[in-house]
Amino acid sequence: MRLTGSGPRTLNAGGTAGRSAAERAAGRAPRLCLLIHSYAPETTPPQRRWDAFVRAFVEAGWNVDVIAPTVPGREDGRTGTGAHGERIVRTPAPRSGAGGRNSRFLASAVHAVLCLPAALTVPRPDVVVATLPALPMVVPARVLRLLWRRPLVLEMRDAWPDLAREAEVGAGPLGAVMDRLVTGAQRSAETVVTVTAGFGKRLAARGVDVPVHVPNGIAVTAAAPVTRRQREAGDGLHVLYLGNHGESQGLEVLVEAAALLRDQAQPSDPPVTVRLVGDGTRREALVALNRRLGEPAQLLPAVTGAQVRGQYAWADTCLVILRDDWPSFDWTVPSKTYELLAMDQHITPVVRGEAAEVVQQATGAQPIPARAQALADHLRALAADPESTRTCGRGRKWVNRHADLHVLGTRMVETVSAAVERGRRPRRRRVGRRR
Repeated sequence: MRLTGSGPRTLNAGGTAGRSAAERAAGRAPRLCLLIHSYAPETTPPQRRWDAFVRAFVEAGWNVDVIAPTVPGREDGRTGTGAHGERIVRTPAPRSGAGGRNSRFLASAVHAVLCLPAALTVPRPDVVVATLPALPMVVPARVLRLLWRRPLVLEMRDAWPDLAREAEVGAGPLGAVMDRLVTGAQRSAETVVTVTAGFGKRLAARGVDVPVHVPNGIAVTAAAPVTRRQREAGDGLHVLYLGNHGESQGLEVLVEAAALLRDQAQPSDPPVTVRLVGDGTRREALVALNRRLGEPAQLLPAVTGAQVRGQYAWADTCLVILRDDWPSFDWTVPSKTYELLAMDQHITPVVRGEAAEVVQQATGAQPIPARAQALADHLRALAADPESTRTCGRGRKWVNRHADLHVLGTRMVETVSAAVERGRRPRRRRVGRRR
């Protein structure tokens, strides 16, 4: 039987879903080994996603071992217990900090190498789960699958290797090797999980057997809305982008739009303040661009905790933005989207494809082209109409129905459990188109 992902089963009240009949009869808890490149106490999108998922596995009766890099400032190679009772084994991997893509790749490569000896310190699991886009993680994932003779569940949180090709990550012989490794891992995994439906269809066309869609989301209870000002006529508009300042976002268009708003302003136009908050590989270039244009935008350093909520309280509209010249972004939804929806923030979507569909379904907002003039015109129109940025909880209601991580955690437990069951059966040769 194949898992189609068309409708997950529901955990029963006893919390035993996700365990095979044999395991329940024998009273043995199934075990999962998770390979991940960021875990608590860090606060990153993969950490938040897998914190909720690990909790769901533990509540369903699983034992969970997590292999993760050492957190900056903590002792290397420590083993401890997580918030949900999971065992965490740390690798002494270097951290990339705010460096470029090469330093991040090096950090993930070192962690990938050290995953192998770290994983061999835990009991043999029933399944190996690896979450990407830390590309080198496919190597220990495949080795452990063969060594332990256990099924592999590969989670693709980005459109790899497509995105790597478009971004020219690891161009040359090394890039070609990584491309083959990732594609090979996708085809050999018992199950591939994607966070967007579109990328799952693309993988299926390449011969990946029945990808399962478990979208990104957010723990809704941890994302309470903030109190924002009620704009009146003439108050102007506060525009916020808060998040990574990397190559994927194409934030140059926002700085250029801020310059156009300033240069094209009429005396009767309400003021528009554009603010970018965060850090990333393009931060210095954005600062330089902003300076050349006469500093039309505010560029502030990254914030955490209560300061994040303070920025959201200041904002009248928040941008979700991806550059429009990488085709893979047609099936990419930034994880920040779900946070903004859950917090009932007004969203200006400078995205296309599946991300645009999510925002449109959740709020009714139409996507804006990633062009400075189009964005400036849109923001000017918002500034002139105070009613245009008022929300009524529609986005939060949508997240409750479609993207609550606690609900998605149940789906992931069911998906991994099905992979374990499939792994116990004779494996049939897979047939598919290779591209």
